[in-house]
Amino acid sequence: MSDSAIEHLFPNHYMKHFPLPALLLAALLTAQAADQPPAGFTALFNGTDLSSWWGASTENPAKYMALPPEDFQKKHDASLEDIRQHWSVKDGELVNDGKGLFLTTDKFFGDFELVLDYKTVALADSGVYLRGCPQVQIWDPTEKAKFKLGADKGSGGLWNNAPGTPGKDPLVKADKPFGEWNHLRIVMVGSRVWVWLNGQQTVDGAVLKNHFDATQPVPPKGPVQLQTHGGEIRWRNVFLREIGSDEANKLLRGRDPDGFKPVFNGKDFTGWAGPVDNYEVKDGAVMCKAGKGGAIYTNEEFGNFVVRLEFKLPPGGNNGLAIRFPGKGNPAYDGMCECQVLDSEHPNYAKLDPRQMHGSAYGMVAAKRGFLHPTGEWNYEEVTVNGPTIKVELNGTEILDADLSKVTEFLANKVHTGKDLTTGHFGFCGHNDPVMFRNISIKPVS
Repeated sequence: MSDSAIEHLFPNHYMKHFPLPALLLAALLTAQAADQPPAGFTALFNGTDLSSWWGASTENPAKYMALPPEDFQKKHDASLEDIRQHWSVKDGELVNDGKGLFLTTDKFFGDFELVLDYKTVALADSGVYLRGCPQVQIWDPTEKAKFKLGADKGSGGLWNNAPGTPGKDPLVKADKPFGEWNHLRIVMVGSRVWVWLNGQQTVDGAVLKNHFDATQPVPPKGPVQLQTHGGEIRWRNVFLREIGSDEANKLLRGRDPDGFKPVFNGKDFTGWAGPVDNYEVKDGAVMCKAGKGGAIYTNEEFGNFVVRLEFKLPPGGNNGLAIRFPGKGNPAYDGMCECQVLDSEHPNYAKLDPRQMHGSAYGMVAAKRGFLHPTGEWNYEEVTVNGPTIKVELNGTEILDADLSKVTEFLANKVHTGKDLTTGHFGFCGHNDPVMFRNISIKPVS
C-alpha cells in the first residue's frame, strides 16, 4: 500500500501527529497487491504491457499538444517502435535499458497526486516530467563526477529550476541504497509542486519553472513522463489521483500565514464603504445584487500588500479587484489598476483585447490565460502589490508580473491617471454580475 493510500485510510495519524506502529505499517505495505491502486487512484501502468503510453523526448509539450489531432497521432504512433526497443515489462515491472524516448502517458493531466516506486543502478540518471516539463530528479547520489551538478544532494528536487531557486535542490537526502526500491510521492497543483522521497519531504510547494519557455508558466495540462538515460531503471505501482478544484484551493491556501487578517467578516459590510447596498452576502461571500454594481472598498488603505481570496464566476461573469483605489472615480483608471476578474473563455469575450482578460491589469498589461477553474467552481487567487509592481497567482500559477510604471501604451489610448498611486483602498469593481468573493484576507508588507 502506498504512503498516500495509508494517509487516506488514516487521515488523523499518517504524516501528522501519531505515526503508525512499525509492525502495523509493514503489514499494510505488504497487504497491497502490486499494481492495485489505492482508493481514488488509477493505475497508469497495468503491470502487463505498455498500453496507454507513447514516447517523447525533452521537448516543449505545448507544441505537440497544439498539433492537429491527425498530426499528433502520427507523432504518437511513430514513437512506439522506439518504445518497444527500449522498454519492456518483466515480472510486473516497467524496465528501461537506459536508452530511448521517455515513456509518456496518453492522457494529459491538470492537478494530481502521483505515487510510484523505482529502482535504479549506479551511474543511471532519470526523473519524472510533470505535464511534460522536467523534472523531479532521480540519479546516482554517489557519482562524484556529477557532484558539481548537485548529485551529492540526492534525488527528489526540481533539477531544471534555476540554481538557488526554491525546489532546485532537495530539502533532504533520502535515496535508498542501490538494489532497493524507492517510493516517490508528488503533488502538483497549478505550477506548484510538493515531493516526498521515501517518506521525507524534498520539495515544499515550489513553483516548477517552464524549462522550454521562461516567459510562460508550465501548461495547465500535460502528460506524466518517465525519463531515463545512462542506466537501467525499473518502475512499479505507478498510480495517479486527479485533484479537483476544492481540494486544490485548500492545498494552495492552507492556513493564512502570520500577518494576514480578514477584511470581510462573511456576514455584513462592517469595515467597507461605497455603494454597499448594491451588494449582498450569500453563503459567506460578497456578491452584487441583480442589476446593481459600483465599487465597494475597505475603509482601511494599503500601500504594499498581499491579498488572498477565493472567487466564483457565473457564465460570462465580470468583476474586478480595485487596487489602491482613492475612493472615487473609476478604479480601472483612477486607482492603481483594476485587476480583472472575468470568465475569459466565454464566447461573449472572444474579441476582447488581451489586456481585458482575467488577471490582467485592465487596459495596461495582459495576463496569461488558460488557468481558471471551470465556470461555477471556486478559484483561489493571490495578488501581491509592491511599489509599482503587481503579481497575480491564480490557482497556483503566476499569470501576471507587471511593472505599471513602465506602461506607456493603453487600451483605446485611455491614460490610467492613478496607476502611480502608492496607497489606496482595496475593493471590488461590481459590474452587475453575481460574481462571488469569499475568505478575503490582506497582509500589509514593507
